[in-house]
Amino acid sequence: MPPPSTAARSVFVNLGPRSYTVQVGRGLLAGTGAAVSHKLHGTRVAVVTNDTVGPLYADTVLQSLRAAGKEPVLISVASGEASKSLACVEKVCDEMARAGLDRKSFVVALGGGVIGDLAGFAASVYQRGIPYVQVPTTVLSQVDSSVGGKTGVNLADAKNMVGAFHQPALVIADVDTLDSLPKREWNSGFAEIIKHAAIRDASMFDVIEAVARGEGDMVELIRRNVAIKAGVVEADEFEETGTRAILNLGHTLGHAVEAAAGYGTLLHGEAISIGLNAAAWLSKEISHLSTPELERIRAALAAFGLPLKLPAGMTDEDLLRRTRMDKKYDQGKVRFVLLKHLGEACVSHEVTENDLIQALAELRK
Repeated sequence: MPPPSTAARSVFVNLGPRSYTVQVGRGLLAGTGAAVSHKLHGTRVAVVTNDTVGPLYADTVLQSLRAAGKEPVLISVASGEASKSLACVEKVCDEMARAGLDRKSFVVALGGGVIGDLAGFAASVYQRGIPYVQVPTTVLSQVDSSVGGKTGVNLADAKNMVGAFHQPALVIADVDTLDSLPKREWNSGFAEIIKHAAIRDASMFDVIEAVARGEGDMVELIRRNVAIKAGVVEADEFEETGTRAILNLGHTLGHAVEAAAGYGTLLHGEAISIGLNAAAWLSKEISHLSTPELERIRAALAAFGLPLKLPAGMTDEDLLRRTRMDKKYDQGKVRFVLLKHLGEACVSHEVTENDLIQALAELRK
């Protein structure tokens, strides 16, 4: 991969009084303290991380915060999806209270999507809401989950069922942190990148395919994805008009597959990849996505080693039961995101459970 630009590239998320900037670049962690001080003036701060990311990057962030006059406390949870739970929210809030955080304090979420969702939700309910900063360290969290203000945790049978809209005060996406990712985690993030290309920017498939060959500029690719996510969020922050729902392409069945496998068995992006394959096939059947476009999505997912088929042992009954609990069910009907063409998505109420059963059969071929 050619040497990327080291200059930070910013995306402004325009949400009126809840607006914020997403900084994308290399070598940004060491400037965390200075960056947050421009936006947040509280002294005490909780840095929430996990036992994988913490040993790699927490010292850099803590030193930066101290240099900026902050008083940080480190709160670490176990790595993995199992930490995205109400029990962990209680643990984080308990530790913040013991550290003396008050309403002027703030949280820094240092880690991937689980940490961002967990720490963001804890910030949304602690003292009835304090600010937080996202410092995402995975591909998936940098391009998707750190932007948009969705925070929350899982229930045993349903993904993200308990949560709140709580926009971050700032997002710092240091692309250097991606160098420490295991290959499986790196690949998992590209499910969301491929989703963004499918719903809003078909030309990005060229860049995705170049990165799969070891070419391209990751800073610019991440910035481009953040801009797509920001544009959708700006148009429909609280999912009131249906515009933001297009970000759920592949997620209706993907979340069901992730829960059915047991949280942590499949990475989030791996489950979403299976859901994207199903959504693309349904798009061909219902909304006239062309076969070459379907195959391009499948080829992009396969280029990153992402699964296209259901794991053995999953039943239609179990997956449909979990799908019915999904937040995208609306008065008993599936709000299912389909593609008309690459780069153009729509929300459909025409997808029946029989259609889903046919899609599940396709995933087993």
